[in-house]
Amino acid sequence: MVRVNYRRMRKSYIKYRKFIQSLVASAPTKHGSESGFTLATALRGLLICTRFMAAIGRFQKGEEIFCAKVVDGELFRLRGDVFGSPSFDRKPTPRKGVKTLVPVVPSKIIAVGLNYADHARETGKPLPKAPLFWLKATTSLIPDGGKIEIPFREHRTDYEAELAIVIGRKIRNVSPTQAPRYIFGYTTAEDISDRTIQNSESQWARCKSFDTFTPLGPYVETKIDPAELTIQLFQNGQLRQNSNTKQLIFKPAELVSFISTNMTLLPGDVILTGTPGGIGPIQSGDKLEVRIQGLAPLVNQVK
Repeated sequence: MVRVNYRRMRKSYIKYRKFIQSLVASAPTKHGSESGFTLATALRGLLICTRFMAAIGRFQKGEEIFCAKVVDGELFRLRGDVFGSPSFDRKPTPRKGVKTLVPVVPSKIIAVGLNYADHARETGKPLPKAPLFWLKATTSLIPDGGKIEIPFREHRTDYEAELAIVIGRKIRNVSPTQAPRYIFGYTTAEDISDRTIQNSESQWARCKSFDTFTPLGPYVETKIDPAELTIQLFQNGQLRQNSNTKQLIFKPAELVSFISTNMTLLPGDVILTGTPGGIGPIQSGDKLEVRIQGLAPLVNQVK
C-alpha cells in the first residue's frame, strides 16, 4: 500500500497535457476533414475537463482551518462558502505544516445497509425492497491517516469500504431525478463495525458509532459519475474487497431521494452507500486502504 505520490502524479499530468496539446495542434481543423475537426474538438474538450477536474478538502495549518481545491497535489485556497459559489486563490498554498482534516463537517452521517448485491449474497439475506438506513455519530469521524481504535479487543470488529455521498444543498422530499443537483460530490469512507454488538442487537447505531469508526476522505470529488466505479479495500497490502458501484441495489440518486422523504438533509451531510462483499475482521497493527476509482485513496491504521 503506497500513498499518493503527488510529485509523480504532477509530472505525469504535465506530460499527459503536453501530449494532448500536441494532438490538438496537429489535428486537422474544420477547414480539413470532418473527422479531423471532430477529433480536434474532442481533444480540446478533454483538455478543458482535465483542467477543471478538482477535489475539495479541509486543511489545518497551526490554528487556522481552511478549505482548498486540490489540483495536481497543490492546494488553492477557497474563498467564500464551499457549498455556494466560492472563488479560489490563483497561487497555491505551501503544503509544509498543513494537516489534512475530514473533508466536511456533517450535521449527521447516514449509513445504508445491504446495498450491494454481492454483499447481500455473502450474508445470505434477501435483497431489501427499500433502502435500510440508520444514523452514525459524527464523533466517529477520523481523517485520512487517522488511527482506528478497537474498543473491545475480545469482540470481532470488521472493515467495510464505502462510497460516500456529500450533500451540497438543503434538501427535503425530492424525486430521484431531482436528487443529483443536491449532491455536492463523493468521497471515500469506511464503516467500521463491532460485529459482536451488531449480532446481539436489532439496531445498528451503537455498533457503528464508536469513536474512530468512520474514516472519511481525504477529499470530495465534485466532478465524478458514480455509476460504475471500482471499489476495493486492501488489508496489509492484501486485496479483501473488490467490487463495482454498478452492484449497488439503490443508486446514489435513489438513496438521496428516499432519505430526503424521511428527514431534511443539510449541506455537508454524509451518506454511506453500503459496502460490497468481502467484509472481514481487523486487528491491532492492520493497515487499511480503500481505493475507489477516480477518488484519492483513504489510508488508516488500526491502533
